[in-house]
Formats: sequence, structure tokens, C-alpha cells
Amino acid sequence: MSPLKKKKLSKIRKQLDKLDNSLIKIIKRRTNLVKKVLALKEKKNQIVDKKRIRLILKNIRNKSIKNNIDPKITNKIWKNMIFAYIDYEKRNFNKKK
Repeated sequence: MSPLKKKKLSKIRKQLDKLDNSLIKIIKRRTNLVKKVLALKEKKNQIVDKKRIRLILKNIRNKSIKNNIDPKITNKIWKNMIFAYIDYEKRNFNKKK
């Protein structure tokens, strides 16, 4: 790789790092909302709402297409996020106050 391309790559990676820092803050806010949702659930079987998951993924697909983003990318991201939070809720269900 040429020195110029290395410099450009470094600059883009710094932008990605900055964006990642913003995403971490958003994930923290989302986690706090998930904690509030979990506090309202009375039974463990209320954690997975398949109808809501389908609706979320459908909406994300539509928004991705509208914003010219590959829907396969956003689908994978949201599925992973949804299942990570389902796992979080299951692990923390009995720890609710």
C-alpha cells in the first residue's frame, strides 16, 4: 500500500473509531430502556415477543432500502442485537428488584 493510501486509511479508521464511540453511547441508552422493559415483565416467557421481532426486522428492512443501505447488513445487525438483549433479559430476569 502506498504512503498516501495508508494515510487515507488511517484517517478513515479514526472516523470509524469516533463513530464507534457514538454507537457505544447509543447502546448504553438502549440498554437502559431494555432494563425498564424487563422490570415490567412478570414472567420469563414474556421476554421473547416473536411478533414484535418480525415487525422490527420488517421496519428495519424498509428503512434500509429507503436509505440505500444493504438490508442484509442491517438485518444481521438487528438480529444479533435483538438476540443479545433477549439473552441479557434471560440472564437478568431473576435479578430484578
